[in-house]
Amino acid sequence: MNRETGVEAAPQWYLVQSKPRQAERAEVNLVQQGYSVFHPQLMVERIRRGRRVVVEESLFPNYLFIRLRRWVDNWYPLRSTRGVARLVSFGREPLPVQDAMIAEIQRRLDARPAQSDLCPGQKVEIIEGPFRGLEAIFKVHQGERRAQLLIELLHRQVTLTIPIADIRRSA
Repeated sequence: MNRETGVEAAPQWYLVQSKPRQAERAEVNLVQQGYSVFHPQLMVERIRRGRRVVVEESLFPNYLFIRLRRWVDNWYPLRSTRGVARLVSFGREPLPVQDAMIAEIQRRLDARPAQSDLCPGQKVEIIEGPFRGLEAIFKVHQGERRAQLLIELLHRQVTLTIPIADIRRSA
């Protein structure tokens, strides 16, 4: 209940800053305490020890969202939760994040193209862009949305990087 109006407060999203490189720890500990947490993450290709690996990374490093009711939920445990640095505030008041913004972040994460199932050496056809209609050989993924291809141009094999959406498997 709101102290001033006596009305039950609706839950809202707030921004939590984690300690450096401890967002996952903060998320786990907050969930164990019964809080609703949203920690947007992406699958990203990285080079580790000379190998290309796909890892999950935070969309907003060292930040996550927590759903709380202003005058109802106990906010005091947040300060002592392992991995949590602070609740982001302006002055002394934490600023709520609009539900529409959280929904838009979730929608965009869900709309990301899935990692294609193309394999190195596989023949593909370019279906969009200036090289449309050419056949190529899939070489490697270049991040989430791009692919590196080998095409024959002027009797030489040339490496080309284009969006994955612009290619399809050859029949």
